[in-house]
Amino acid sequence: MSDRVLLTGISGFLGGHVALSLLNAGYTVRGSLRNLARADQVRDTLHRAGAETGRLEFVTLDLLSDRGWDEAMAGVRYLQHTASPFVLNIPRDRMELIRPAVEGTERALAAALRADVERIVLTSSMAAIAYGHDKTHPMPFTAADWTDLEGRPINAYIESKTRAERRAWQIMEAAGRGGDLAVINPGGIFGPVLEEDPGTSALLVLRLLNGSVPAAPRIPMTVIDVRDVAAAHLAAMTAPEAGGRRFPMGVDTLFLKQAADLLRPHYPDHRIPRLEMPDWVVRLYALFDRDVRDNLGELGYAKPLDSTPAVALLGRPLISGPDAILATAESLVAHWLV
Repeated sequence: MSDRVLLTGISGFLGGHVALSLLNAGYTVRGSLRNLARADQVRDTLHRAGAETGRLEFVTLDLLSDRGWDEAMAGVRYLQHTASPFVLNIPRDRMELIRPAVEGTERALAAALRADVERIVLTSSMAAIAYGHDKTHPMPFTAADWTDLEGRPINAYIESKTRAERRAWQIMEAAGRGGDLAVINPGGIFGPVLEEDPGTSALLVLRLLNGSVPAAPRIPMTVIDVRDVAAAHLAAMTAPEAGGRRFPMGVDTLFLKQAADLLRPHYPDHRIPRLEMPDWVVRLYALFDRDVRDNLGELGYAKPLDSTPAVALLGRPLISGPDAILATAESLVAHWLV
């Protein structure tokens, strides 16, 4: 029997690609869902993507419930914890994001330690690295950097990822097993979607293609391809040198206007924005839109990441930012989403 991996968040954009990588590498994957009614859909999605789904199992788990975690860990050698709330519209109550992110990490890691799993790979984010700092902070951001929750204003999503990752390291170090945790810190994850639901990340490209963005705000994206992020999760699970380390992943920084200009020649019949929105217009609009207001600090503030450790882990170059954006668009069109 192949080694079994518990993968939380298998129905998500990244989770699906991690599952695909694990199955293609010969592992048995036990994917967690909040509702098993989605199991057939996830299985079909992975089958259409080319996975051998005979080694795919499902369990029901909830980040906010203790039920089922020990049973889900039975016979598991590795944990891939990708599940965490990710939204574009920040809720009014910050704890709607923070609580499931932190408590879900606590439950997953505690159960994994009780089951004595060999290695835990946690999906964190550049949100736990590059925010809350003054714009004079040295660039690029590295694995040694942490988001300053007491610094420049940050939103609930950034806080949730920072608190969840810090809690993960606390748990593992308290158990004397800090070297058995590896953390992946991707920027904005783009690349091919596997199903008709574009998820949160690809929605930015979808909006550029469908005409819902008349002019592009001056917001930068630290881009990484989902296929590279999934490959890093797979490599970090078994590479001895990955234990006890963080792996920032961001290959290129592209402003929305640059992404729009990249897409336009390939999709000339789509209403892709040609103009960049002045900052003063964005700030004026923010007076009436809380989600925009929560992200004003990001206007014009590019945050490149030092991906050198991830490149070394994979042993190859990363897929370029433009290629990741174009792959996202191509898959959205293939799934008839635009």
